[in-house]
Amino acid sequence: MPGIGPRTAQRLALHLLRQPEEQIKAFSNALLNARTKVGQCKTCFHLTAEEECEICLSSKRNDALLCVVADSRDLIALERTREYRGHYHVLGGLISPMDGIGPELLTISALVTRVSNEKTLEVILALTPSVEGDTTSLYLAKLLKPFVKVTRIAYGLPVGSELEYADEVTLTRAIEGRREIE
Repeated sequence: MPGIGPRTAQRLALHLLRQPEEQIKAFSNALLNARTKVGQCKTCFHLTAEEECEICLSSKRNDALLCVVADSRDLIALERTREYRGHYHVLGGLISPMDGIGPELLTISALVTRVSNEKTLEVILALTPSVEGDTTSLYLAKLLKPFVKVTRIAYGLPVGSELEYADEVTLTRAIEGRREIE
């Protein structure tokens, strides 16, 4: 599993092997249940057990702001800051020709439709500062500029780092220091 090294995996396996069979069955049922019940929000593509996620359903969110992220881990990292109060759109990855990921494999067409049909005034691109993130940002900016103001989070994050590992202060400053893509 991502983020779990061999020693941690060994400790987890040994811990599970010492548990009563009922607990192991409950744990495996919980995993299977989560796998079957959790899907994507029909609006933003974030993970949810409902048709729409609680962020999309919230009336307390700013409808004029839409933050685009690569995946749900990035959305969760931004939500931890408690600073951003707009809506989100999860792309499902980044454009990466080397890995065979083109725009058609991401939720880009749904994003363009959403922006052109909703009250969005600004789209904030919160994508990892990498070759793939930059490529995706430039591609999205070109598509979205006819409809809305397009900004990108500030580069308070080190190039090559992942949003999910950044601390709340760094992410807050990155959101506050965003600028329009020219």
